[in-house]
Amino acid sequence: MTLASLREKPVRDLARLAKQHGVAGWHAMRKDQLIRALVRKAKARQTVPAAAHSAAAVLMVQTMLKRSVPTVSTGSAASRRQAVISQRIQEAREHLAKAKNLATARPETSRSSLTRDKIVLMVRGPHWLHAFWEVTPRSIARAQAALGQEWHGARPVLRVLEIENGMQASSSERVNRDINVHGGVKNWFIDVRNPLRCRVEIGYLAASGRFQSLARSNTVSTPSVPHGDTLDAHWGEIVGDSEKIYAMSGGFSTENNSSEIQELFEERLKRPMGPPTARRASVDNARLSHPTGTSPLEVEAEMIIYGVTQVGSYVTLQGEPVKVQPDGTFRIRVDLPNKRQVLPLVASTADGVEQQTVVIAIERNTKTMEPFGRESLI
Repeated sequence: MTLASLREKPVRDLARLAKQHGVAGWHAMRKDQLIRALVRKAKARQTVPAAAHSAAAVLMVQTMLKRSVPTVSTGSAASRRQAVISQRIQEAREHLAKAKNLATARPETSRSSLTRDKIVLMVRGPHWLHAFWEVTPRSIARAQAALGQEWHGARPVLRVLEIENGMQASSSERVNRDINVHGGVKNWFIDVRNPLRCRVEIGYLAASGRFQSLARSNTVSTPSVPHGDTLDAHWGEIVGDSEKIYAMSGGFSTENNSSEIQELFEERLKRPMGPPTARRASVDNARLSHPTGTSPLEVEAEMIIYGVTQVGSYVTLQGEPVKVQPDGTFRIRVDLPNKRQVLPLVASTADGVEQQTVVIAIERNTKTMEPFGRESLI
């Protein structure tokens, strides 16, 4: 469409062309106005394709960038997040498995291997018990197989069983409590509020209440603590009180019929427990001769008197003042010679108005037996 060709057309044809090309207000234009409007439209159509082509190319490049670069970045971040999540899930599973595994790990320096399960219960005082156990991995596998689907919800516990009539492993046992424990440990301190005769079991407790036992302990009895008596209420290290702890833990009892307590004490203390046995002679089945002379065993005794009185009272024993604690309790150590004694104990109120006397009569009668020897074979 050129200017010369437009000038040759009549107004009617120019108007029709202007209408076809969308010229606004064509119906009110004269011939020269129509020509100029059509020429402008022709020039505009020539520049639009080039501009449109450039814009389309830019748009295409931007679209490619959006589809390539961000997609790669997003994919890498998602992969990293998935890897982190998988690692955390694995760590959580390993932590739960470790906390659930009660198997005892022997140190690398130990030459002996763990061959059987055992749990020993020791008395550490009127208010504390100490449980020590060793469990083989084989027993953990058996417990898992026995519990089946319940294994996933089972938790390791230390079950305290109270014995009511003094008979072990009978229907008189009742569950005193279940203590949640975890893997990586092999001993536990148990607090006791009242005198208790009990034993413990180590095992797994399922959500349904089913208990799978791994090992059961010896039976012990905690000592009672009378009011005002603080003697031996708190013990120090087990080495200093090993014989007493051994006895209260059932070491000398014929009821337990178990060597685990003795084995544990002898392993930890590096010495035999209990009374000595007759020594073997070195030659010819010789008999030990009867010792002669004075016996090396000498015995002395003392007595502890303790009680409680009104706060602020004045107390004497055989006329000697006795120290009274702020709570009214007192305790006195008294020599106990080999004779009969009468010990008056007098308590007076702080104002001296009231007085009460308690008389303790006690006799010590000590007899020294003739020494004798034992017969022993090689």
